[in-house]
Amino acid sequence: MELTTTTRETILAALHARLQTIATIVLRDEVLPERVPPVGLIILRDGQSGEPEVTLSPLRYHYQHRAELEVVVQAAKERATSFDTLIVSIGTALETDRTLGGLCDWIEAEAPASVDLPVEGAVTLKAAVITVVLHYTTTGPLA
Repeated sequence: MELTTTTRETILAALHARLQTIATIVLRDEVLPERVPPVGLIILRDGQSGEPEVTLSPLRYHYQHRAELEVVVQAAKERATSFDTLIVSIGTALETDRTLGGLCDWIEAEAPASVDLPVEGAVTLKAAVITVVLHYTTTGPLA
């Protein structure tokens, strides 16, 4: 029996690979580590597929999957600049190939809402969650 992956997993793996081109640490569904590297950190969360639109003849399920990127920077100096540089790098990586090599119809990031998170005895974290909408079509809800 040959094992295959779902369209959803294939696209999320491709998104993770695309984010690996950024000069930072990119994790997938991991716990925030105790120390954030100086270049920042991105954690890809799989998110939710949501309810698909369905078309008949041929039967197709059209998803707008909402994955999330947790972006974190912890720098003693120029934290805002480092954070902004990382955000721009994410935008550039996504805009380079909005179909992830033809795996999905379109990907688009929503604007981040950043927050400063104080850490007792350490430098404050600057963080944001960026929702990435992945538009794709499958032949079934489990395909």
